[in-house]
Amino acid sequence: MLISTGGTAAYLKSLGLEVTEISDYTGEPELFEGRLKTLHPKVHGGLLHKRDNPEHVRQAKENGIEPIDLVCVNLYPFEETVAQEGVTLDEAIEKIDIGGPSMLRSAAKNYASVVVVSDPSDYEMILDEMDRHNGCTTLKTREKLAVKVFLRTSAYDGAISNYLGHQAHESTKGSFSICLPLCQTLRYGDNPHQPAALYGSFDEIFTQLQGKELSYTNVLDIDAAAELITNFRRPTVGILKHTNPCGVGQDDEDIRMAWQRAYETDTQAPFGGVIVMNRPMTESLARVVGAIFTDVIIAPDYEPEARAILQKKKNCRIIRMNVPAWLESRKAPVIRSAPGGIMTMKKDTEVMGLENLETKVVTKRPPTEAELTALRFNWRVVKQVHSNAIVFGTADRTLGIGAGQMSRVDSVRIAIWKAGQAGLPLEGSVIASDAMFPFADGLQAAIDAGVTACIQPGGSIRDQEVIDAADAAGIAMVFTGHRHFLH
Repeated sequence: MLISTGGTAAYLKSLGLEVTEISDYTGEPELFEGRLKTLHPKVHGGLLHKRDNPEHVRQAKENGIEPIDLVCVNLYPFEETVAQEGVTLDEAIEKIDIGGPSMLRSAAKNYASVVVVSDPSDYEMILDEMDRHNGCTTLKTREKLAVKVFLRTSAYDGAISNYLGHQAHESTKGSFSICLPLCQTLRYGDNPHQPAALYGSFDEIFTQLQGKELSYTNVLDIDAAAELITNFRRPTVGILKHTNPCGVGQDDEDIRMAWQRAYETDTQAPFGGVIVMNRPMTESLARVVGAIFTDVIIAPDYEPEARAILQKKKNCRIIRMNVPAWLESRKAPVIRSAPGGIMTMKKDTEVMGLENLETKVVTKRPPTEAELTALRFNWRVVKQVHSNAIVFGTADRTLGIGAGQMSRVDSVRIAIWKAGQAGLPLEGSVIASDAMFPFADGLQAAIDAGVTACIQPGGSIRDQEVIDAADAAGIAMVFTGHRHFLH
């Protein structure tokens, strides 16, 4: 017997299947606009009674309860509904599934006898196993499916409590729930003596094609590399070390040339670092990077010839990035541990402040078109550099990067020093700063190095002092009005 509810029953009948509607099976009507359908002893009794317990079997028979051997439920799309712009509280509440999770949990509790299906991606596997076992499934499979159900219902309930908690009045304490499946055990944490594990759907976004197991720091580097590279549309290559960009380059046609521009910023950075690109890895580029010791290479795809070359780098982690899945994952908040709990924050996904940039000039001299192009490029880079970030560059390459210093002027000095080490002149370059210049000293150091234009958020009580320094040197400066500080 095949039992189903309203719309699903109608669809199955249209396929020529013999279906018993739930109200006919229970003898009770669907009530309250479908809110009450499956919460009935004939349904949950059919799922929960033990087939090998004579007393359970007797009670089921006395009460007209038939055993139900397989449950297949797709929950109401609550998460998808509340992710939509402008959804109302009433609309969200109507997408809270009651009967579905109840049936899933009843079936999962009795997995010794019942097959429970909560994920359409399992359909093919279950059908294949049933074909091989005369319509039956193995206990191991049923147990695996039951665990999947409890993870799913826990995450579903967490999504509901998170949403309603945020909707609650400010005086009401909300909550935040997380339930994620184990993705993989990591090689180690920050250090080899620290065990680490990865939870969630990382493996649906990043596919490791070869190389040693990922460590905790590898995952952080991969995340930072993906954040950087998805800021750009033109063919771009980035090189990162310890989550910081060390060089970024672009070219309209040749990804190999984009690499060369990124590499020249800091020729030491690729050693044990991360290389990321927003175009498929080509054979010509693979021949170059194949000769360099790197920890991780990330690309949306790899030419067959490139894969053959990179296979010789047996320890290097070669990663294929599913860009659409990555962009979807960015909708989730940033989650960080905190003493006694966690903190959440909306992810800084958009490059802000670049619209109508020519109207945001604060100096006497406006930037030229070439300078505006360079400012836009380097603003996209500096967004991903950590704490007191400074980037010198041109329209298609970085020249010097300073990061993580206690004062902004020190980051400027480091960036100038790095450019000098690489033999890259800063005369005619532009500078990008992730946050305001608190004093004119940092900008003055950049002016002395040869910059002709600056992009920064503004907002310092000494903004006028900084503007005056720019005007005195005849350079152009724009204030984006948005900070991209990355701690």
